[in-house]
Amino acid sequence: MRVIFMGTPEIAVPTLSEIIGRGHDVVAVYTQPPRPAGRGKKDRKSPVHELAEGFGLEVRTPFNFKDPAEVEAFQALDADVAVVVAYGLLLPQAILDAPEKGCLNLHGSLLPRWRGAAPIQRAIMAGDTQTGIMIMKMDKGLDTGDVGLIDEIPISPNMTAGELHDEMMVRGADMMGRALSALERDSMDFTPQSTEGVTYAKKIEKAEARIDWTQPAAVVHNQIRGLSPFPGAWFEIEINDKPVRIKIIKASLVDGSGAPGTVLDDDLRIACGEGSILPLTVQREGKGAMDVETFLRGPGSLKGKVAQ
Repeated sequence: MRVIFMGTPEIAVPTLSEIIGRGHDVVAVYTQPPRPAGRGKKDRKSPVHELAEGFGLEVRTPFNFKDPAEVEAFQALDADVAVVVAYGLLLPQAILDAPEKGCLNLHGSLLPRWRGAAPIQRAIMAGDTQTGIMIMKMDKGLDTGDVGLIDEIPISPNMTAGELHDEMMVRGADMMGRALSALERDSMDFTPQSTEGVTYAKKIEKAEARIDWTQPAAVVHNQIRGLSPFPGAWFEIEINDKPVRIKIIKASLVDGSGAPGTVLDDDLRIACGEGSILPLTVQREGKGAMDVETFLRGPGSLKGKVAQ
């Protein structure tokens, strides 16, 4: 089939590779424009942009589809279907209607739960034990389209957002490949979403990353998992008479009690409102991630200090 691919971050890369590998004609790739990144703040192309150029595909990077000329250029591609994976732009009705078989979206939740921008992080932060991937035919609503394929994924007690992201990245590519095969045979059935159980996965705000030690340990643990590895749940603690920001990349729930935020032992076990957590992998400000034993070789014991 003639396919338009629309995606931007790393999670979209395997799906584009799968579509190419299955022999579809990718007539254009739409992705977010290059943006400043890294220490030098030089413009960096998206992961999808890099892959598409490597395959010699036409890459388009509009800032939006408000210009009628952009819509006309999209329509002129005469695509059978558009595949959308974490593209990052709202698509107007004229774009949704342009491909003969519509626009298919790969979404990382069991809709209608966690519609919106951050379904992976929100599922883990909420303590969900089950999530999944859905292939949805897009409409004008926010993740409200009819669903064609479902793949359920259990969330283990210590799974991080990064680990779930990586699993979805692989499974989602295979799902979209199968969806396109079914669509080509006209054997894809779409089912309307339930009107019950709707929740929204709003974008992660910076303020949500700071750990509130007055919360129960289970809540803190879910926050750490849901924000790992990025942006990373963090706290500050005094080291050599200066406050230092520490991100917790991985942690476990452990026994122990004390005033919230208090470091209870030499292993950096920290008391919460109920119970405690033990950081396993941390990242000191300006440094790379490291196991907690390596981190503690610097400041030594922090027992008795209070994490803020």
